[in-house]
Amino acid sequence: MLTSILVSGLGLGSMYGLVALGFHVTYAVSGTVNFAQGSVVTLGAVLAYTLGVTLGWPMPAAIVLALAGCALFGLVVERALVRPFVARGSDAWLLATVAGGIVLDNTVLFTFGKEPRSLPSPLATKPVEILGTGIYPLQLVIPVVGIALAFAIRTVFRRTDLGRVLLAVAQNADAARLMGIDVRRTVACAFALSAVLAGIAGLLIAPLFSVSAELGTLFGIKAFAVAILGGIGSATGVILAGLLYGLVEAGVTATLGSTYTQLVVFSVIILALTLRPDGLLGRAAVNKV
Repeated sequence: MLTSILVSGLGLGSMYGLVALGFHVTYAVSGTVNFAQGSVVTLGAVLAYTLGVTLGWPMPAAIVLALAGCALFGLVVERALVRPFVARGSDAWLLATVAGGIVLDNTVLFTFGKEPRSLPSPLATKPVEILGTGIYPLQLVIPVVGIALAFAIRTVFRRTDLGRVLLAVAQNADAARLMGIDVRRTVACAFALSAVLAGIAGLLIAPLFSVSAELGTLFGIKAFAVAILGGIGSATGVILAGLLYGLVEAGVTATLGSTYTQLVVFSVIILALTLRPDGLLGRAAVNKV
């Protein structure tokens, strides 16, 4: 049981962390987030299934185009649902992105249908036995990919020109603009990257779950909870919170049953935020007067 809890918890936790990292990227750069992030998880899986299974395209090409579709949706969200409201100093982008996610979910529902479908993967066909527990190879791959992507993004932020541009905009958008940085384009890139991360999460979990219009709904809510728990301004905190969340969720499900999972896990989150209001590795904002 312990092996199953560890593998399942780390796998789900790394995916929660990956989607939550998308919240971190947009928040760090623009002070906004895309509340349609969970819907993008669904979009990635549905596009890959439609292109790779329904249309019979090679799966690598289907995956690349699915992620491109996610990136495009991220750009649309930033341009149509965030930028106009931010330019007017309005917080209506909060509701606009929620509405955008609902529109996407219903579009998928009417075009893809309600029937759950399975996305085939050679890593999720036959379980292997590890310490007496049957585990699909994909369950071992997921945490490796999730954690590797998290560290890759952290490296991009710290050691590449693109990362330095993103950090410059995050620290002071006005100063970055005076230095010749296209702030709008930079924010748009952050939203595209955020959507790609969610799409990758959708592609990784789809073979283990059923592909449906509701795949990413609860996933997005949990990922946002992870982002807040870790401290949305800290990439390391977000990933750490994702792993902890996944382990706690898997442990509660294995010991108490799925009926109590959300009750216990979100109660733990409330307690944690009561003790650490800014998140595990978050820092309180300092207002200059």
